[in-house]
Amino acid sequence: MLIAYKDARVLTTTYLTQRLIHDLMLRRKTGQPFIRQGGGGRSTSNGHIATVFGCTGFLGRYVVHRLAQQGTQVVVPFRDSEEARHLRVTGDLGQIIPLEFDLKNRETINECVRHSDIVYNLVGRDYETNSITLVARNFSFDQVHVDGARAIAEACAENDVARLVQVSSLNANEDSTSAFLRSKAKGEKAVREIIPDTTIVRPGTMYGQEDRFLNRIGTGEGWQFWVNESQAKIRPVYAIDVAQALEVILGAESTMGKTYEFYGPKEYSYQQLFDIAREISKKPLPTYNLPTSVAKLAASVLDKFPYNQMISPDLIERMTLDDKPTPGALTFADLYIEPTDLDAVALQFLRRFRSTAVFDLPYEKGEGQVKKGVYHVID
Repeated sequence: MLIAYKDARVLTTTYLTQRLIHDLMLRRKTGQPFIRQGGGGRSTSNGHIATVFGCTGFLGRYVVHRLAQQGTQVVVPFRDSEEARHLRVTGDLGQIIPLEFDLKNRETINECVRHSDIVYNLVGRDYETNSITLVARNFSFDQVHVDGARAIAEACAENDVARLVQVSSLNANEDSTSAFLRSKAKGEKAVREIIPDTTIVRPGTMYGQEDRFLNRIGTGEGWQFWVNESQAKIRPVYAIDVAQALEVILGAESTMGKTYEFYGPKEYSYQQLFDIAREISKKPLPTYNLPTSVAKLAASVLDKFPYNQMISPDLIERMTLDDKPTPGALTFADLYIEPTDLDAVALQFLRRFRSTAVFDLPYEKGEGQVKKGVYHVID
C-alpha cells in the first residue's frame, strides 16, 4: 500500500506493509512461526535461519549461495577465517554470519546452531589426517563422519533445531571395503539415532569448477593411473544440481526422515571419462594400468608424507568400486529436478586445459580418438 502526503515544505512517500495469512508459516516440528518479508530474493527475508557446516568446502559454497539468494540468513561455521571470506558476498548485508568453530568443541557447535531452524552437515574428508607422518594430523574418517556428525546432531537436539540434513555419500555401507564409505554409513546411523527424522542425502562423485575430479583428470595429477582395468562404473553428478536439491529440501518438510540419492543421468567408466577429457583438452593425457595391490602399496608410501591430499590406499579402493544406487531410493526426480548430463557441460570445465592454439575450437563428441598414446584430430 502506497500513501503520499504533502505539507508546505516536503513531499513524503510512505510504504505500509499489509500482512496476509499466507505470510505466517509454522514449522511443523516446533510449531514456531516464521514470517516472510519482501518480494523474494537476496535483499529480503524468507524467515529461515540455516547453519551450513562444511560451508568452506566444494559443495558448501554452492549451498550457501543458493540459500542466501532466496533470503535465508546463513550461519557459516569456519576453522580458518580466510577460507570463509568468499562466502560473505553470497548474501546481502547481514545475511551471512561467520562463526568460528571446532568439531571437537561442543560449545562452539552449540553457538552455531542455537538460532537456526535448519542445519546442514556437509563436513567430510576423502582422506584421513591422523596417520603417523612427519607432522601431526588431526582427524580420521570416523572422527569426522561419525563422531563429528553425532556431535552436530546432539547440538541440534539440545537447541531444539527443527531440521537436520546430513550429507553422506552414494554407496555408503557399513559392510563396504572402503573405510570412507563405512564411516559415512555409520554417520547416517548415528544422526538417525539422535534425530530420527533427519534427512539423509547421498551424492555421487561431484564435479564442478573447483572439483578434485575433472580437474585432476585434466591436469593428469593423481589420476594418470588406472586400477581395475579402468572398468569401474561411476555416475558423476553436477555440484550445482546437488546444491539446488538441498535448497529445495529447505522448504519441503515432506523430506523429513527420508533418504535421497543424487547421481548423474549417465554411467561412465574411468576410461570413458579420460576419452572425453582427451577429446576436449586435445591432449594425450597418458594413463597407466596398475594392479590394484601395487597401486595401494604406492599410495601407502605417499600417504606417510605430510599434507598429502592427492592419493591414499582408501581412494584406490574406491576407484575399484561401481556406483550402485539403492533400488527404489528417492532421487532428483522426487524433487522435480532434472540432473545435468556431463557430456553437455564438460567443455566448460575441461576447455581450460587446452593450449592457446586450439582453445577456440568447438567440441563435438567423438571428434577425436587416441591410438598408441597419441592424440589425433579427425577432420
